[in-house]
Amino acid sequence: MFPQFYLSLTYTNKYPKVGFGLTLISNCRNLLNPPGFDQFKRKLLRNMRKKERLSEISARINIYDQFFNSFVYTCPLTPHLKRTIYSGFPRYNLMVDAHFMAEMCAGILVAVTDYDCFDGSLTLDLAKKGEICKGMGDREIRTKKGEIVLRDEKEIVCVLCQGADEKTRIKESTRNVLFYAYAVPGIESSYLEEGLRIAASTLEEFGSGTVEGLRVFES
Repeated sequence: MFPQFYLSLTYTNKYPKVGFGLTLISNCRNLLNPPGFDQFKRKLLRNMRKKERLSEISARINIYDQFFNSFVYTCPLTPHLKRTIYSGFPRYNLMVDAHFMAEMCAGILVAVTDYDCFDGSLTLDLAKKGEICKGMGDREIRTKKGEIVLRDEKEIVCVLCQGADEKTRIKESTRNVLFYAYAVPGIESSYLEEGLRIAASTLEEFGSGTVEGLRVFES
């Protein structure tokens, strides 16, 4: 059931040894606030806020911020971190909350998606100028040359610096959840694994899901 995944030659030539991670959790219930979840979140938050750990997380997020700035975009991790430090993790539903927890606790960029909505295998690639992706809320995303994109066999499903698409968005009916995590130059792949394990174990424990696999890919 784990997705087939490829790194394009264009990507690996431009970004050698820059990783990308995937984890798939099947048959998961997307609950609002399952028993024990608040206590679990508070424990992770306390650990995240420890001075030394927070300094490391902030440093990684600053690396993402610089990468986004190189394409003249604003990195969403920076305001998310400030909000989490002062207000804690947001509450939406189990799947979306697990995504935020993975990002903030590991200091990486993570997407949460409905696995059943992808069309075939996935490829990490670089975009040509002017490719179009239908982003969340049906907004049009138009790529710049060289942007990192994730494709399925039909179309672009995520543009790293501009966001994921509407097609694979989490819904109330979602049961099979694919989290994926991008590194950028300067981010070690071990942090992708750390964040994805938080997401996967959260859905396993509180959503009764089954972890089908967790893999980190490098050229």
